[in-house]
Amino acid sequence: QVQLVESGGGLVQAGGSLRLSCAASGRTFSSSRMGWFRQAPGKEREFVASISQSGESTEYAGSVKGRFTISRDNAKNTVYLQMNSLKPEDTAVYYCASRIYYSGSYYYPRDYNYWGQGTQVTVAS
Repeated sequence: QVQLVESGGGLVQAGGSLRLSCAASGRTFSSSRMGWFRQAPGKEREFVASISQSGESTEYAGSVKGRFTISRDNAKNTVYLQMNSLKPEDTAVYYCASRIYYSGSYYYPRDYNYWGQGTQVTVAS
């Protein structure tokens, strides 16, 4: 069983920055691909970013490419999402997800087997 806990959300003005953190329990973090998703009210859960087990490969949604950076520190069992140049349309609950060992697709929520509780990000216009 894996526990994921997100933190770092809050209220920020448009153009500002936030860094989200996701702390994972257990011994399997370094063997897990990690992802960030977000969900706004009335909308589907949306892929944001993903990072491979070693951190050597990263992927981003087109809507955040160039503004967000995903990274991980396996020694701390933590994955991060640095969000810069935030826009009101980035407002959502942001979720951390993990996929242990599996090396298939990463884009859909069904590709992940553990999820955090989410952290609210609100970007004011």
